[in-house]
Amino acid sequence: MEVVIVPDAAAGGELIAEAIGALLSRRPDALLGVATGSTPLPVYRALAAKVRSGAVDASRARVCQLDEYVGLPPGHPESYRSVVLREVVEPLGLSEASFMGPDGSAEDVQAACEAYDRALAEAGGVDLQLLGIGTDGHIGFNEPCSSLASRTRIKTLTERTRIDNARFFDDDIDQVPHHVITQGIGTILESRHPILLATGEGKAEAVAQTVEGPVASIVPASALQLHPHATVVVDEAAASKLKLADYFRATYAAKPAWQGL
Repeated sequence: MEVVIVPDAAAGGELIAEAIGALLSRRPDALLGVATGSTPLPVYRALAAKVRSGAVDASRARVCQLDEYVGLPPGHPESYRSVVLREVVEPLGLSEASFMGPDGSAEDVQAACEAYDRALAEAGGVDLQLLGIGTDGHIGFNEPCSSLASRTRIKTLTERTRIDNARFFDDDIDQVPHHVITQGIGTILESRHPILLATGEGKAEAVAQTVEGPVASIVPASALQLHPHATVVVDEAAASKLKLADYFRATYAAKPAWQGL
């Protein structure tokens, strides 16, 4: 696991956007796994700016969802399909045909989960998976005590996660669904390059447990320690509880430029 400490969220977004641009130059039709929420927005804004300037060609890129609410009607503005189309697909100049995600309104949710896992495999696998992290250490919607071998499945949200997400539903927790479809931890670990972005002091404890704590299902993100090419990008506030922060800064400063992220 590589830990990169950046000054702020904007710097983290720029760094990850550069990595995505480098990937697309090598593999123009790369499958990009995207996360929702406020944390990854600097990444999408920086990448869209690079596309508009001509620095990055994303015309053949493909985009896939990490998770989706269960039960929201199609086209609901806070469904993750709508969010990804609005914040990623459209700004990159892509069509909806380049996008894939699980069907959260399916009558048979379990079948929809299994179909999405198959679709990811048939697409060649996820080349780069962007992740956020919850204050309790969850990635995707793999809440604490999720199986580290889990596949795409339905999960019940914790009260903490529903409270955190109420800001997207007019601060009304009663509007936040109780269930989601999420890529499992095992599914996420099959991506070729997972990148976790965390910003803000509120994520500091979860980041410390993820990076320096034991691999344990109580902190789902800690499973990234098992991946051969996982990157954790954090701002100074989110890095504030890392015991090895100085070491991480030194190793990144000495990293050969040709290695990239």
